[in-house]
Amino acid sequence: MAFSVNLGEIIPPSLKNIYQEISDNFSSDYIFQDGFLNNWAKQGVFLLNSILTVESGKPGSHSQIGWQLFTDKVIKVINEHLNGVVFLLWGNSAKSKISIINRKKHYILQASHPSPLSVYRGFFGCRHFFIANQILIKQGKTPINWFC
Repeated sequence: MAFSVNLGEIIPPSLKNIYQEISDNFSSDYIFQDGFLNNWAKQGVFLLNSILTVESGKPGSHSQIGWQLFTDKVIKVINEHLNGVVFLLWGNSAKSKISIINRKKHYILQASHPSPLSVYRGFFGCRHFFIANQILIKQGKTPINWFC
């Protein structure tokens, strides 16, 4: 799970921004206690970065080692075998995946990355968590409880 950290670890800045957007989407004062996103995964949320590793403090440092081949394949398998998936594409690297997603079968929501460097360029206020739940409800699926 991208953005997730083990229990007891400090919540990363990007995840703090995600939590802020969730709270804003649902007008909640809920305080997230940790950055362990296992409960989201149990509900079907799959957070995937296009590059799965980096050197500490060096964003994109492993962008040339082939992770995109793997993550593109993961997206292609999801695209082919599932229907009605809500893809949340955050940042330019994620947005580059649009061409491998069938928009007739799936839903795509786009925004800037939730990192502190770009969060004010369209991530804050995107309402992706509320919209994703509305899409799921419209399909007769269970919405995500983002607060667990």
